[in-house]
Amino acid sequence: MKTLRSVLFVAVLGISSSTAMAVDVDVQSVWVRGTVPGQKATGAFMEITSKAGATLVGASSPVAGVTEIHEMKMAGGVMQMRSIPRLELPAGQAVKFAPGGYHLMLLDVKQALKAGEIIPLVLNIEGKDKKTESIEVKGGST
Repeated sequence: MKTLRSVLFVAVLGISSSTAMAVDVDVQSVWVRGTVPGQKATGAFMEITSKAGATLVGASSPVAGVTEIHEMKMAGGVMQMRSIPRLELPAGQAVKFAPGGYHLMLLDVKQALKAGEIIPLVLNIEGKDKKTESIEVKGGST
């Protein structure tokens, strides 16, 4: 039977999680940008490393109605943000989710996310065997 281990510890920008699973993915430095009352969208950021290579195929959070994988990149001299259906996690290479780059977009946020609040996220990871596993991580709101 596959096991899922998570070690949570406080980091400067939030909560960090180190996770071992069949797809062998490590998630570090998870944080979520706080919101103000009435704000319906925010970003979640982290660093994901897959030892053997995998693909992020989705995400969710109980604090948002919808969670999407997004990328920001220059196109024709204009910075554009768009939803992407999946993100490759190359073997042994850290993929950084940071403002101005890859991130998780939390849409239809249900309530204001206050600084210091712990936000749960679920990452859906597809391994080389095409099986999808879920990793639960928690990020501190800043």
